[in-house]
Amino acid sequence: MRLVTYRASVEAEARLGAIDGDLVVDLEKLGQARGVALPSTMLAFIDLGPQAVSAASALMAEAKGLYPVGVATPLSNAKLLAPIPRPRKNIFGIGLNYTEHVAESAKTLDTSADLPREPVIFSKPPTTVVGPGDPIVHNAAITQQLDWEVELAAVIGSTAKGVSREDALKHVFGYTVLIDVSARDCRRAGQWIYSKGQDSFAPMGPCIVTADEIPDPQTLDLTLSLNGVQKQSSNTAYMLFKVDELIADISKGITLEPGDIIATGTPAGVGAGMDPQEWMWPGDTVEAEVVGIGKLRHPVVAA
Repeated sequence: MRLVTYRASVEAEARLGAIDGDLVVDLEKLGQARGVALPSTMLAFIDLGPQAVSAASALMAEAKGLYPVGVATPLSNAKLLAPIPRPRKNIFGIGLNYTEHVAESAKTLDTSADLPREPVIFSKPPTTVVGPGDPIVHNAAITQQLDWEVELAAVIGSTAKGVSREDALKHVFGYTVLIDVSARDCRRAGQWIYSKGQDSFAPMGPCIVTADEIPDPQTLDLTLSLNGVQKQSSNTAYMLFKVDELIADISKGITLEPGDIIATGTPAGVGAGMDPQEWMWPGDTVEAEVVGIGKLRHPVVAA
């Protein structure tokens, strides 16, 4: 399933939906029409576990595209929000998780040229999250080095504590696209949260594709362009630490809970690694894609 959080109109409340062709189907309303209880929000849906996906999928298959009045909205009329507009906890970020990105970062940033022996973990507060098309804010008072990073993000579906690599992917609800925006000149004593944790620095979406449709997350192409010029192009196969390794590693010491988000790192091609270096400025447009999940397109605006 391709799940979204959306508004059917400017004034409407945010709702949980599923994409069916050129329609967004309101899952709570579809359930009500069929006598099945389904929630109205993404986090509540994730909390219900795999049975929620099975129930919603069965209802949509039964409908065969013919939905009761008020249940479906043309996708072109809907405003998509971040799939999880307000995460319950900080997003888990993974740094230096592609070999060539390690090398380019070592040239211009205060990072080691040696490949990490363990995942490098930081976090991004819930207030970083914005939805498809929303602006990325460039605050010139505190940064002149606004950078881009396209990433695959894994959304946890069930509690994971001390899990093995072999069992790790069983705890994934689905996958989405995330841009890890970074103010490179806001790193403080080697700490990254202020650099990566500013408002609007985690564009996310356009949907969550459930894990049953992506059995192997290490086969996905991902790209990013700035003003139509491609800057990043790679495949998740080149991660140093795969998704299952990241879940196993984090869960050794931190319990992963339903709705938690792991941004799995970015490949080479970031602005800090360019010669000369390149940055995002107000008036720019950045577009990121993970093939099979979707595209994000965002303007950069002045604070």
